[in-house]
Amino acid sequence: MIIGAHIRTHGGLSSVVPGAQALGADAVQFFASNARQWRPPSIADETAGEFRRAASEGGVRSSLLHAPYVVNIASPNPEFHRRSIELCVASLAAADQLGASGLVVHAGAGGTGEPEEALARAVAALDALAAVDSDARPVVELMAGTTGAVASTLAEAVRLFDAAGWDERLRLCLDTCHLFAAGYDLHDPDGVRACFDELSASRLVDRLVAVHANDAAFGVGERRDRHANIGTGGIGREGFAAILARPEVRDCTVLCETPGDEATRRRDVAILKELAPPGPGTSSEARA
Repeated sequence: MIIGAHIRTHGGLSSVVPGAQALGADAVQFFASNARQWRPPSIADETAGEFRRAASEGGVRSSLLHAPYVVNIASPNPEFHRRSIELCVASLAAADQLGASGLVVHAGAGGTGEPEEALARAVAALDALAAVDSDARPVVELMAGTTGAVASTLAEAVRLFDAAGWDERLRLCLDTCHLFAAGYDLHDPDGVRACFDELSASRLVDRLVAVHANDAAFGVGERRDRHANIGTGGIGREGFAAILARPEVRDCTVLCETPGDEATRRRDVAILKELAPPGPGTSSEARA
């Protein structure tokens, strides 16, 4: 596995690699445009080339983009839905331009009492992303069981991928905080085993490329998406040790999206590296 972090890009693309080095991160995730605006990424080819060189020379072994916060691929608002698709398509193209392996996008949420309609809207968005001609892949991130969420559990993820026809380009991202919030008891090795046994029994196991490693500030099954620093929340160090030991995670990019200052986040990356099993199975490349 390759372990890293979401990098805050207040200094633009040129700050990504130094930010990764400051955290001891071997993998990065970042926004290619303002996370709270609808403006699509606009990256000159020269700038993209400089980023790719800097990442290669700076020890970044895996990179992903994350769709902006404004995106909701299952939005019941037709205008928001249309703009979400357009922004995701532009962001996926930017991921390809920057040499990132994929674009992480939340599974989306609809209005109350319209699960089938929300599912159909999410599938329409994923169809549009799957049609983009790029080496970068759409990576669907499961949600935290919040109201109207299209897919938070593994069973719901199977339903979503079924509805999308298991398009060969679609990939999967699991967020440990989201899984915990949705009811998977990841603080306990038996709970971790049950979660990943369910994953392994499904076709999803071959689609898993990324894990967002975040502890949880609220209890299991509370459906509240609040990240905590590694070892300080409901999952705890024992839970993360069990997660990182799973063979399904071995070839994944593992990224923390934890709060705090640089020193705190560097400690989170260091803890994940400490807990990750050494030896065979640790890959120099993430799944694509």
